[in-house]
Amino acid sequence: MSNPEKLKLVKDHGLKSIVFSVARVPNTMKVFFGCQDFKVYETDLAAMKVEPKELYTHGSYVTGVALAGKTLVSGGYDCKLTWFDTDTKREIRSGEAHAKWIRGVFASPDGNLVASVADDMVCKLWDAYSGKLVNELRGHAEKTPHGFGSMLYAAAFSADGKYIATADKIGKTMIWEVASGKKLAEVEAPIMYTWDQAQRLHSIGGIRSVAFSPDGKTIAVGGTGKIGNIDHLEAKGRIELFDWATQKRLAEYVSDKQGIVNHLEYSPDGSWIVGAGGAGEGFLVFIDAAGKKTIKSEKAGMHVHDLLFTEKQETLIAVGHNKLAVYEMKG
Repeated sequence: MSNPEKLKLVKDHGLKSIVFSVARVPNTMKVFFGCQDFKVYETDLAAMKVEPKELYTHGSYVTGVALAGKTLVSGGYDCKLTWFDTDTKREIRSGEAHAKWIRGVFASPDGNLVASVADDMVCKLWDAYSGKLVNELRGHAEKTPHGFGSMLYAAAFSADGKYIATADKIGKTMIWEVASGKKLAEVEAPIMYTWDQAQRLHSIGGIRSVAFSPDGKTIAVGGTGKIGNIDHLEAKGRIELFDWATQKRLAEYVSDKQGIVNHLEYSPDGSWIVGAGGAGEGFLVFIDAAGKKTIKSEKAGMHVHDLLFTEKQETLIAVGHNKLAVYEMKG
């Protein structure tokens, strides 16, 4: 049984690059990860000596990786998606998928679909195996309220695969029905977006992470609060919870640590949520599902960009600035 209060770092591995996204082979510690150096790697975190092996490259930062069965799908700032066979170690296909930077790639729970989100403000749903485009989810504004280009940062499927949520720079999250592509609801967290007209005519922030509760009724969104100096992440990490069907905000949680919440994950029983992110050194914060109480807050020693759990959620893998880290939380 997992217990966040028992969180303990058991292994970390230094890297020369920033890791933006990680995917894991079920029932193993074998992971694939995409990096700032334009490359996709694989490694086995259960090995005595962790030795990342380069698999293939993109034309820019690799910002998303997702595993659908034996197929790895990656996306990056080169606007391309690449399908890669993890058994034969061969590229299946690669091509331009979006008109602007791809921010993330996500596999559906059954592995049949892959979603990609990008700064063209479109979420695209793809057949994980054929690579065929299944649907395009359009609704996020292409411009911020001040006329600048917006960004579509995050997406997440519900546990049953019926819904997908997408979240953007100006603090809007949209919930869609996967089968039909119909938009069902929209919730807003405007405090996560900062506009500085006096200093730089520049904006920062946005919703960087989103997660459904196991029962699919609650949406958690993560980002940061209002920022005083837009050149630095001076605000504290922030998580907001919504009943998305009624569009009612249920809770607002502010971390004791500064930075952006880049990833959110619920426990299988829905009793707690973990948020990961940071500014300089980064953090892992565990809160109760009501968003009212901190269970555990931990410095991560890196700005965390992504994390995942093993099947029982007793082991947590976090990736970010120049590091892969493994934590145990056995209770």
